[in-house]
Amino acid sequence: MVKGLSRTFGRQAVVIAIDAKRRYEKKKGKITIETARGKCWFECSIYGGRKFTGLDAIAWAKKAEKLGAGEILLTSMDRDGTKEGFDWELTRAISEKVSMPVIASGGAGRKEDFLEVFSQGKADAALAASLFHFRMIEIPELKRYLKEKKVNVRI
Repeated sequence: MVKGLSRTFGRQAVVIAIDAKRRYEKKKGKITIETARGKCWFECSIYGGRKFTGLDAIAWAKKAEKLGAGEILLTSMDRDGTKEGFDWELTRAISEKVSMPVIASGGAGRKEDFLEVFSQGKADAALAASLFHFRMIEIPELKRYLKEKKVNVRI
């Protein structure tokens, strides 16, 4: 399906959404990374994080790129809705394995969280919902902050 969409509409129009959750148990064939909390791998989920697939998120990202995806919308199911910050380790792990843009999602709570996911996580973009919906942070305020911190952002 990804290949067909890419051929029909172009790679730039194909965005793959990956909802990933950290797993610390050892599983043969999974791509593990060293994190602040120990070695882990990331499992893809579906249905808003309610059903797990057994699929390794890093491996799926690499395969999706080979199939013709042009971008990844990456949501940390561990951080989504927590306002505790993006999972920059997950974002970095995916960003370093693919050449397409990665959009970080899940966990934004402060302006500093955006800076961290861009600098530490190597995200190309980041999104948040409730922060903006409930006006906890105003978009122009966030953009000014990021620009001051030397993040390339349109004002």
